[in-house]
Amino acid sequence: MIRTAILLASCLLAACAPASDDGDGNGATLTAEITTSLGVISLELYPDAAPVSVANFVEHAQAGHYDGGSFYRAVRPDNDRPGIEPMHLIQGGYGFDGLPEADGIAHEPTEQTGLSHVRGAISMARFDPGTATTEFFIMVDDYPDLDSGPGRRNPDEAGYAVFGQVIAGMEVVEAIAEQETSLEEAPEDFQYPQFIVEPVRIESVRVVHANARGQQ
Repeated sequence: MIRTAILLASCLLAACAPASDDGDGNGATLTAEITTSLGVISLELYPDAAPVSVANFVEHAQAGHYDGGSFYRAVRPDNDRPGIEPMHLIQGGYGFDGLPEADGIAHEPTEQTGLSHVRGAISMARFDPGTATTEFFIMVDDYPDLDSGPGRRNPDEAGYAVFGQVIAGMEVVEAIAEQETSLEEAPEDFQYPQFIVEPVRIESVRVVHANARGQQ
């Protein structure tokens, strides 16, 4: 499944991307758009840095698996778990548990990719490392504790896999983050009121352009 998506990503990039990154920041990128009921979020994806995560996202997007999905969770300082530095992010995709028939993908830690959970970063949601499928989240504020490494938020210290960045539409991300949340909408045994009462519909997710980083 992932091999097919990597081939698709390679075909999209072939016309304008260099064969490899020569170290000067001129690596290949993809532009994708998440169209929601509140507006469009434009992303730059980094297949050179996070090839598995980008390929997985592209495959599910092109297959239409995100169409009709939602942003269903908003984590903010007022609803995050107490006693730790609070996060600020939105989560969405197919559903909280991911696409049931999809295989989990290999985890790409930030210490390997060189990316970080800064404002606007898009990252794969997961349970254990290697379980990510169709769920992702977008950072509203910087939160380096979601990066890999000792002393981070998760006991496994593997962090989460950043694979792209919002380049337009942060006002849409912020509007989603401000939606009313409740514990009543949460999965069973979830303890915090972070689930959006009226989830924001994802109309579509599509790859719209391929380019070499730094080009217009």
